[in-house]
Amino acid sequence: MRILLFLATNIAVLVLVSIVFSLLGLEGILAQNGVDLNLGALLVMCAVFGFGGSLISLFLSKWMAKRGTGTYIIEQPRNRDEEWLLTTVRELAAEAGIGMPEVGIFPSETANAFATGWNRNSALVAVSAGLLQRFRPDEVRAVMAHEIGHVANGDMVTLTLIQGVVNTFVMFLARVIGHAVDRIVFKTERGYGMGYYIVTMVAQLVLGILASMIVFWFSRWREFRADAAGARLATSGSMIAALESLRREQGLPQDLPGELTAFGISEQLKQGFSSLFSSHPPLEDRIRALRAG
Repeated sequence: MRILLFLATNIAVLVLVSIVFSLLGLEGILAQNGVDLNLGALLVMCAVFGFGGSLISLFLSKWMAKRGTGTYIIEQPRNRDEEWLLTTVRELAAEAGIGMPEVGIFPSETANAFATGWNRNSALVAVSAGLLQRFRPDEVRAVMAHEIGHVANGDMVTLTLIQGVVNTFVMFLARVIGHAVDRIVFKTERGYGMGYYIVTMVAQLVLGILASMIVFWFSRWREFRADAAGARLATSGSMIAALESLRREQGLPQDLPGELTAFGISEQLKQGFSSLFSSHPPLEDRIRALRAG
């Protein structure tokens, strides 16, 4: 239902943008300058490709996560630790009102955990062997509560679909700019010249970098929400303690695959301008937010 509502909303956005183009007479303005471009058709094409790639990644996310991290799925617990972890996640999922997710452990000494999956009732939550070994049980419970919070909030779906919207408009604007430059500056009358391809690639690169700031901003914002969910499902004290333990290990290298970094509980701290491209806010800010209530 979340996907259908989100897609319906974005179809409405595409229709609205097409109407705005018509009311402003943008196609006429472009035509007067020798730019023969059907903006409506281009927008639809970019939406198909922009959303298509994001949705395919979303539907394959669990399979990719298992393959990329070597996650072992607990089906029949082999020891008391696995039995405890399975029971803990089951209790948290029931309290959050979601279906029981798959529970896994991935072979990494780095303290981390992640959640993924396209459906809040058929997700995957996994914790690293290092975190499971070094963190106290109440801290591990808080970390899993944080990941369950991501699932319950539908963060994987929402983040993926926001990426689809961003992809759509980056592709669209880059091609409009490339087409206009090719017709007006390079005077190409039919087809496309080399100018179109060069300008489109450069515009797509620049716009993609700018647009990714929006996606990263949302990713950072949802971490605060997942922390709050973790505090509700576990306790505020244990959630803060878990983040404090993560902060003590912050200098260690993170080894989650790039596509899963946004879905982990932490990442390497970035400074200055690069912090705009961070999927997680600083742990100090997250701890401060939890203490502020």
